[in-house]
Amino acid sequence: MSKIHYFFFLFFFLISCQYFEKPITSEEELLQKKLNQINWNEVTVYPSVAECDSIMDKEVQKACFFDYLSEVIHKKLKPDSLSSEGKIIDTIQVKVTIFPDSKISFEPLFPAEETTYDKPKTDSILKARLVNFPKIEPAQKEGIPVKTQFILPIILKED
Repeated sequence: MSKIHYFFFLFFFLISCQYFEKPITSEEELLQKKLNQINWNEVTVYPSVAECDSIMDKEVQKACFFDYLSEVIHKKLKPDSLSSEGKIIDTIQVKVTIFPDSKISFEPLFPAEETTYDKPKTDSILKARLVNFPKIEPAQKEGIPVKTQFILPIILKED
């Protein structure tokens, strides 16, 4: 009788192991699940400079970077006066692009007002003055450097 119990126990033991098997998800399913969790409209880490790297709060570090960049651009453009048919420009919108390899480019955005700006002069001043920037760490998305663009208002004339 003990042999019969032994065989039943062994039989149920071997069959019950199948109940504990977990379905293995494929790599494609795991990848798709991870891709669906990522917010593609926002970077994980904002661009930064050495002066702002020690800040741990993401929003404060972002503000530090934009303040620093605005200050550097303002200092570089201060010697020049950008004018529009006799009217001095007090604020200019600049589209800033930071590439994954830490290169930076600037493009002035001109308002669609009745006043016509001297676009070639303004563009040439920006290209001549906005060079030799300190190293900027590019933004990152899931640990990979990515290109970012933003519009930065630069106040040239303070009242």
